[in-house]
Amino acid sequence: MLSIKDNDNKPVHQDLRRKLLSGNLILVGMMGSGKTTMGRTLARHLNKAFADSDEEIQKRTGVNIPHIFDIEGEPGFRLRETAVLCDLVNRDNIVLATGGGVVLAEQNRALLKQSGIVVYLWASVHDLWHRTRHDRNRPLLQTSDPYGKLMEIYQLRDPLYLEVADIVIQSGRQSVHSLMLHLVDEIEKFRTTFQIEGK
Repeated sequence: MLSIKDNDNKPVHQDLRRKLLSGNLILVGMMGSGKTTMGRTLARHLNKAFADSDEEIQKRTGVNIPHIFDIEGEPGFRLRETAVLCDLVNRDNIVLATGGGVVLAEQNRALLKQSGIVVYLWASVHDLWHRTRHDRNRPLLQTSDPYGKLMEIYQLRDPLYLEVADIVIQSGRQSVHSLMLHLVDEIEKFRTTFQIEGK
């Protein structure tokens, strides 16, 4: 049987067992922070399966996310998002890119924290704006003041991303490959704070 201990040789809390033994890496962050791009690159490098919760919702419904927002509103979409998340976090050895609003529900935050190592890809609102301003697939930004809306969303969600994150990494101007290698180092540092013993 596997046992997990921290660096003081004390057994870790039961909630950490799944986080550390699943092999899952979960990316959270704002729209435009690069979760899908980084997730695919990280999964290839680490030879893990890749999953994207937004893509999974679209696959299950057969329609794009703006259409779901049009028909069901944000509350309907969030229900679908939680259902998909519940399924995806039961898998092992995956890199999961989540939707930007996944942290809004307390149930989702609990699932994220216990289901894998959570990485917050942080980016400034200025950078996020430049990455998303021409994207028509961002229903929450289809307003008369999209920059102001983006700032409002960031101020609401940033504390929630920080709440669930084990690692925070800046999604800046470096190449995706360089950022991925830096992230791999940070993940290894996090894992080495625990000792996994036995089988």
